[in-house]
Amino acid sequence: MSTTTAPRRRKAGSGTLIDGVPRPGRVETVVKAIVLTIVCGLVILPFVGIISTSLAPAEQVNTAGGFVLLPEGIDFTAYRSILTGGVVTRALLISAGVTAVGTVLSLSLTAMLGWALSRRQTVGNRQLLLLVLVSLLFNPGIIPSYLVVQQLGMLDSLWAIIVPTSVSAFNVIVVRAFFVGLPQEVMDSARIDGAGEWKLFWYMGLPLARPVLAVVGLFYGVGYWNAFFNAMLYLSDSALWPLQLVLRTYVVDGTQLGAQDLGAEMSLPPQTTIQMAILVISIVPILIVYPFLQRHFAKGMLTGAVKG
Repeated sequence: MSTTTAPRRRKAGSGTLIDGVPRPGRVETVVKAIVLTIVCGLVILPFVGIISTSLAPAEQVNTAGGFVLLPEGIDFTAYRSILTGGVVTRALLISAGVTAVGTVLSLSLTAMLGWALSRRQTVGNRQLLLLVLVSLLFNPGIIPSYLVVQQLGMLDSLWAIIVPTSVSAFNVIVVRAFFVGLPQEVMDSARIDGAGEWKLFWYMGLPLARPVLAVVGLFYGVGYWNAFFNAMLYLSDSALWPLQLVLRTYVVDGTQLGAQDLGAEMSLPPQTTIQMAILVISIVPILIVYPFLQRHFAKGMLTGAVKG
């Protein structure tokens, strides 16, 4: 009776090829680990400082003279102060509304324009595509944009920070490239079954384009949430300011926030604590939304890169 022994697996050494690339030696691995740890620390440390300062007790912040890295306790007074109905709460609701409306509007326009430009039977297909490319290459500038918004009567209106940025030529090109790459046989079979152009777009194009639309939607959403320059340019009424403009006024410029501004009846914590709490609130919504779109992100970006 013959016995068989499993072949011994050779231990991968420093000269072993992994996917055609030589395996790094121990020294290189240690150096990479140290460098990556330092880089990660430099990236994470400011966020830890911001969150810790926003939650630290007032006495510790006053003693430290500003930033706190390790809070001695958890105190939510700063968050209760800025979320009691004052200027920050109003700006937060405005930013959320502008982001929701603007993202839906931009995604709808981008998907429909990308689909129309991908169909050869669209009247003026080449001319429309040329116009989109020209707008991608030549920016009209601040003064012509301001005059257009003024002539449309959108000054001191939230539409002034939604309409001018509602369609991005780059995103249209990416979505169009995806639609062009769809198998023509699938469209032909649906057309034989009686589907018209609208049904092709709604029941075939949009479901298949879910990854690229998720990525484009994230781009639009982050853009509207961080809307700052257009708001500063078109909105002189402070009651319409989004969160980023409030952030700029009270954090970057250092304007003092009083209890009357925040609508709070309690004693306020130090200004640094309030400013850090506003910073945390401004980044939390994006951090919440991103994980839900992350599974589409790599696929959508790769699709746009390869077929664009």
